[in-house]
Order: sequence, then structure tokens, then C-alpha cells
Amino acid sequence: MKTLSTILAVSVLTAIAGTAIAADDAVVQDGYSFDRNQLIPTGVRAEVGTTGYGGALLWTANPYVGLALGYNGGDISWTDDVSVNGTKYDLDMENNNVYLNAELRPWGASENRWAQALYMAVGVGYLDNDYDLEKRIGGGNTLSINGNDYQRVDAGQPGGVRGQMSYENDIAPYVGLGFAPKINKNWGVFGEVGAYYTGNPSVNLQQYNLQAVTGSPDIDQAIRDEENKIRNDNKYEWLPVGKVGVSYHW
Repeated sequence: MKTLSTILAVSVLTAIAGTAIAADDAVVQDGYSFDRNQLIPTGVRAEVGTTGYGGALLWTANPYVGLALGYNGGDISWTDDVSVNGTKYDLDMENNNVYLNAELRPWGASENRWAQALYMAVGVGYLDNDYDLEKRIGGGNTLSINGNDYQRVDAGQPGGVRGQMSYENDIAPYVGLGFAPKINKNWGVFGEVGAYYTGNPSVNLQQYNLQAVTGSPDIDQAIRDEENKIRNDNKYEWLPVGKVGVSYHW
């Protein structure tokens, strides 16, 4: 899955480069001026969402094509738990993402400002996200893991499972849809939803103060089975993205 993700990411970067070249030709044909050597951003934005908080530098090649180079980080969580085979683990996220997106506006030159605001984002992200997982025995006397029950070895001490799920040093392709209307000449707002294709994460779980009740498999084997389920579950191949923010263009 990691190899597939890398191949897709390279393909997306190639597509972004091709789009920029094609956009330059379109600019000339449509009468817009664009300096290939212009590296100064045309705007900035602040954003917050499921992948954390941060911002981006914006470049506008022409009404149809823009680029966004941004960073999202922090411990904002889009969900408080992750469920594996009926067992819910408390989830604590630490995001660290850098991304480069091409923003394609099919109706960028339309006289309708709402149509102008619609765009499709295609790009890649560098993901280094760590998610802490933990499940403890609560008010009851047992904890269910992989459909089986486990109890404390020492009844007077906490017992449970903890570990980490990580998307580390991954280059992941991204696709999304956005809406970015202008409030006035300089200020605007935006919202975007999409997903990174990450492949499955690495997972490490450890139990503490647990033992099998009568009839349940060995606790360590249950933990290994739980790890494998997370690693191979298709729903963890995609990292959902949703974010909103404000932008400023000069």
C-alpha cells in the first residue's frame, strides 16, 4: 500500500506540473499576463479542520488555476474514538502535515461570483501523524477485545490496552472539493472537503494488567489480532479532510 501511495503521489505531482504549463498557455491565449518567474505569493489563508490548524501561501496563475502550499498541525481531533471489531479505543491525535495542491476553477472567468468560487483541489501531502489509542476497564469488571473478555490481573490496579497508530513520513495523494467566495477585493472565506490516500497505518498495541477469563484466547494473541485488523482494514487507507478558513489576497 505504501508503494501504491507513492506512485499515486508522483502521478499527482506530474499532473500538477502539466496543469501549470497548460495554464500558462491558456493565459496567453485568453489575454492574461503571467510571469513564469513570479514566485511571490498572491495571497495567504488561515485554516482549521480535521487535520489540525495552520495556513497556506497562495499563488494565482490565472482565473482557472491556483496553487496552495500549506501546513496543518496540532492535536485537533476529528473523532474521539476508533472502533475495531466492536472494541472502541479513545483516540488522541497529533497532526503534522505539509501539502501542495493545485486548485482548478472550471468557471473561474464566469460573471457569476458563486460559480467562480467553486474549485477542485488535486495535490500531495507529507503526513507525519501520530494517534494515541487507549481502552481501559471502566465501571465493569472486564474488557472486550476481538469479541472476547479479559479481566484485571490485580483487581486493585487499572487495566487496559494502549498504543499508537501512525501515518509516518508518508507522501500521500489528495483530492478535494472546495468553495472560496470573496467577501471583498482582498478578503475571502473558504471551505474544503477531501481525502488523502495513505495506505494502512503502522500500529502498535500493548496490554497492561490484563488476563484472559475462562474460555477466552491468550491476551497477547488477542492484541496481535487487534493490531492486524487495524493495519488491514480498508477504511484506514483514507484520511478524511474537512477544513474552513479565511483568506487575504493582495
